[in-house]
Amino acid sequence: MNLIILTPEKKLYSGEVYGVQLPGISGSFEVLDRHAPLVSALQSGRLKVLKDKQNHLAHYDIQSGFVEVLNNNVTVLVEGAKVVE
Repeated sequence: MNLIILTPEKKLYSGEVYGVQLPGISGSFEVLDRHAPLVSALQSGRLKVLKDKQNHLAHYDIQSGFVEVLNNNVTVLVEGAKVVE
């Protein structure tokens, strides 16, 4: 599936991923390949990108925002984010 992480200033990530873990306002959740359509609000917290099945990861600390899952595309729109090394 394709993931895009956007802030008002720039595009932080764009590419094919295995899955993504997100900090929803009711708790954290995971989106994997062919997930059902979804729109959810996000709270500040840690977003984890699962780049492949071998657990190659990328982490981002995000501020509040929204996520949309549609047609195997995940779009994350947040107020701000930074890469965690």
